Amino acid sequence: MNPLIKKTSLLIPLACGLVPAPGAAPVAKPNIVLILADDLGYGELSISGQRRYDTPNIDRLARDGMIFTQAYAGSPVCAPSRNTLMTGHHTGHATVRNNTSVKGARVGLSPADTTIAQRLRSAGYHTAIIGKWGLGEEGGGSEPGNKGWDFFYGFINQAHAHNQFPEFLYRGTDKEALVPNYSHAEGTFANDRFTEEALTVLERRAADRQPFFLFMSYTTPHAELRCPPDSIAKVKQKYAWAREPGADEKSIQFAAMMLRLDHEVGRLRDRLAELGLAENTLILFTGDNGAHQEDGKNPVFFNSGGIYRGIKRDLYEGGIHEPFFACWPGRIAPGSRTDHLCAFWDFSATALELAGVAATDLPAESISFLPTLLGRPTEQKKHDYLYWEFVVKTQARQAARADNWKAVRYSLDAPLEIYDIIADPGEQHDLAATRPDLVARFAEIMRHAHTESSDFPLRPPPSAGKASSKK
Repeated sequence: MNPLIKKTSLLIPLACGLVPAPGAAPVAKPNIVLILADDLGYGELSISGQRRYDTPNIDRLARDGMIFTQAYAGSPVCAPSRNTLMTGHHTGHATVRNNTSVKGARVGLSPADTTIAQRLRSAGYHTAIIGKWGLGEEGGGSEPGNKGWDFFYGFINQAHAHNQFPEFLYRGTDKEALVPNYSHAEGTFANDRFTEEALTVLERRAADRQPFFLFMSYTTPHAELRCPPDSIAKVKQKYAWAREPGADEKSIQFAAMMLRLDHEVGRLRDRLAELGLAENTLILFTGDNGAHQEDGKNPVFFNSGGIYRGIKRDLYEGGIHEPFFACWPGRIAPGSRTDHLCAFWDFSATALELAGVAATDLPAESISFLPTLLGRPTEQKKHDYLYWEFVVKTQARQAARADNWKAVRYSLDAPLEIYDIIADPGEQHDLAATRPDLVARFAEIMRHAHTESSDFPLRPPPSAGKASSKK
């Protein structure tokens, strides 16, 4: 048995500061809204330095709550990142470690994978995912309804999710036609529909008062770079660069997608407030991996990684270091910041502690950051390390972070690179030659953190180079 994974399965009440004292009135379980942007670079929000366009609603969410400065996605691509988010496993233990397996097939969650949706539903929550699932194919047994979700609307298959104007979306297991998009028309933008469905979910929960977990899994700003005309017109109206002769159409489309994503975040927050749900709802906002350069998008033009090196598929900071904001009126101090080191796999432990239960079979790498959210840093447990692995064609990539230090290698036979991430966030100065102690320490971390996977071996056969890691 892997010593990092606990195997008992008892749910027990948890005293986390949200449970009332004896004799006090019961406290309603907090609602959770998790908003995930798709392929969002660290520098692609105006609060983190973007200058080509503005994201005022997302910026306001960040300023109204807590900004995490040292927060990481689970992987530099979509499916494994979402696996870590849903199960609490890092990619050295996860079932899904790439978008496709060594044989080029899509791999879904296994029957043994227990998602946070399943755990929260057992704790009395209504669970809803709207947008992209990407962790199991239709008919494969790991569709959303089989993994703890009471309500699903969106894309099951992540390749299908490349369409911003699809001809159908799934409602549960049923295909629901989007007739305005037939024959390549662009009448209904998928992400608009996602928000509309979310508003209905919120209205129902406001009526029945059941605690809820709403996972808004938007597909913007992932390629394809397509957006409704009103957002494109807004970009051209607001930003001089977009009106210049020869302005790049793909850049305009990308900026329009970001403006629209920002608008949708504002709609969600406004409706939570109107329904009287805001005070008892924790909102988390982040992205699943670093910035892409697909469908003609130019990450250099947008300085998409900000101060960080790399983009999507990289294990340098630009591929995995994500914006991460938490907002909870009355519980999280506005304008607060933290340098607490955390990653996607910590969400499971955090959500369960928030719900007032502890699952003793959670992966040991999942550590709740609720004490940090509530301003109790002395109670916050810390990671010994964070770990990532990912294969591009036949090249294994590994990275680990411990304290201020980070190690990276591109190939199992390559030497480790060592960086002081706080002093050198751009990973420009490899210190491996002068810190053999850190080289040895991180080599042992990588050896210990990795478990073998037949679907995602770190030494794939040469033929595996034909398999794609595209979403």
